[in-house]
Amino acid sequence: MRLVKYHGLGNDFLILLDLDGRERVDAERARKLCDRHRGVGADGLIRVTAGRDGADVSMQLWNADGSEAATSGNGLRCVARAVVDAGMRPGPELVVLTAAGRRRVTVEPDRRISVDMGAARVEDALVSIGERASHVDMGNPHLVLLDDGHLDVTVLGPRHPDVNVEVVSGAGDELAMRVWERGVGETLACGTGSCAAAAAARAWGVVGGRVRVHNAGGTLEVRLNGTGVVLAGPVRRVCAVEVDIP
Repeated sequence: MRLVKYHGLGNDFLILLDLDGRERVDAERARKLCDRHRGVGADGLIRVTAGRDGADVSMQLWNADGSEAATSGNGLRCVARAVVDAGMRPGPELVVLTAAGRRRVTVEPDRRISVDMGAARVEDALVSIGERASHVDMGNPHLVLLDDGHLDVTVLGPRHPDVNVEVVSGAGDELAMRVWERGVGETLACGTGSCAAAAAARAWGVVGGRVRVHNAGGTLEVRLNGTGVVLAGPVRRVCAVEVDIP
């Protein structure tokens, strides 16, 4: 099996370009490949297959623990970069079909990758954690908490295993964020988490429509408008590997 590895601010993915649909992938194989000691190592494995329903390509995402995820902002951006780099599609725009629906991804002139993540659905959370708390649906579920100076995402994340947990602080057009991704643990960056954090903070009246979200691995830009959320940032190719894991 030949894989390419990309990362968005340290949020790394193994990508299997399998337009012919010949490779077998399941939860066990995903866990083995993503294992950082006995496998290649990554936050997730993405299989890219032929597009359907008007999409250029389709993607299926497994987290490092083998569970499946509906979508990923950084994963989408890495897929677009990998597909264009491989010459499978010319770009600069691609439509990628995810389990959460179709997403339009653009290779921008400065080589950043942006993706229209669709609408963010924000609801107040019935939890007494931090200064504010909201549930945000980005096609996957998030619990966004406004830090009161005492929140630790490594403690809160395992307590809420059914959602991705973001602890945020800041105001204006800048947010700082730590994230615990379900099925993975704390990661250096999260695209949907950055979108969720910005959308929640805007609902709280903390930020405006254009937000720089500072993840541990670097900064992502989130643009909020009346119809949806656009995520933009860099993507880097790490390597191509051939693996023998059964």
